[in-house]
Amino acid sequence: MIEKNYKEDFPLLQTNKTIYIDNAATAQKPAVVIEAEKRFYEESNANPLRGFYPLSLAATEAYEDARKVVRDFIHADSEKEIIFTSGGTESNNLAIIGAAMANRRAGNHIITTSIEHASVENPMEFLKEQGFEITYLSVDENGIISLEELEEAVTEQTILVSMMQVNNEIGAIEPVAEAAELIKKKNPDTLIHVDAIQSYGKMYIYPKKLGIDMLSVSGHKIHGPKGSGFLWVKEKTKLKPLILGGGQQKGMRSGTENVPAIAGLGEAAEEIYENLDEKRAHLYGLKQRFIDGIEKLEGTHVNGKTGEDSAPHIVSVSFEGIRSEVLLHSLEDRGIYVSSGSACSSNNHAGKQKGSKTLRNIHLKENLLDSTLRFSFSVHTTEEEIDYALEVLGELLPVLKKYTRH
Repeated sequence: MIEKNYKEDFPLLQTNKTIYIDNAATAQKPAVVIEAEKRFYEESNANPLRGFYPLSLAATEAYEDARKVVRDFIHADSEKEIIFTSGGTESNNLAIIGAAMANRRAGNHIITTSIEHASVENPMEFLKEQGFEITYLSVDENGIISLEELEEAVTEQTILVSMMQVNNEIGAIEPVAEAAELIKKKNPDTLIHVDAIQSYGKMYIYPKKLGIDMLSVSGHKIHGPKGSGFLWVKEKTKLKPLILGGGQQKGMRSGTENVPAIAGLGEAAEEIYENLDEKRAHLYGLKQRFIDGIEKLEGTHVNGKTGEDSAPHIVSVSFEGIRSEVLLHSLEDRGIYVSSGSACSSNNHAGKQKGSKTLRNIHLKENLLDSTLRFSFSVHTTEEEIDYALEVLGELLPVLKKYTRH
């Protein structure tokens, strides 16, 4: 049981008494992160790494301090391996498109999984249009790839494998270390990119130990500012920049550095990794409490693994006979905020199949595809909030089923 009342650290949760369990979409901001951004504007608002006057030196210090923090938590060899970005989407795009374009003379084959986030899936579609061959790995009913299928897919032409560490919809944890080992054994020149956007801050991640070459992180998923994130790139990895201009960050990401957001990201990283074991235990306890309650409700189905071999903060639940949109709004009316699947896949592109790609690829029954919600917890979530959410669900489900269209 977690001892500290973390809810006190979040100003919005003091003034807004709703129950926020949509943290995989975006996490609320603690006071230290808000203050870090505010302090920059009040005390050191200048461009970093440019001038020698006090304001610029203070901005440089804030920038470098944050870079050192994120470097240390992933045990990177150097701050030079950290490229600050505007978030997970940019990090994924830079890793995938940048690596593909820089290494296309070595081959034109890329491997990914069938359950990736849109910020990986859409760059893959773009590269396919550029003449690259893309292999999509299937997953089992728990959202886990087959290492045998992966090994068979790697060829001499494979220049990149990109996979998520934690799935954003059902919380599946992919076998990244095992995958990296077999990839490098079969083709040592293949680059490996990992989308760690849902795993960073929820587990200890050491990319060199994992045997990978690039790692994407988003700030707002770990209580940091929106518009912040970073890409770790192993030294000597060939990468082509996507944004050209003034040559900032050694030419890899031009544009004036967003130092207030970067400073907030540094604070968020320090906060999220402080007492991480205690926080993980708290999250797993909440998850089990929620699942135990859900399984007592008629017509519910928890998707994917549910133990400590799954992410500590994500639970995907299907509700037979109830459209997710209807249940979502009914929960909102009772002050409970959740989401239907991925927050970034709710707007389907024209021509694409409706419904969650992840749920389809784990072979969820057709009648449950439009009846699934994602509940995602954070350090500030309490047992009382879990119990209230379960109580409300217990009241709503029988009522909403009466109005189901057959």
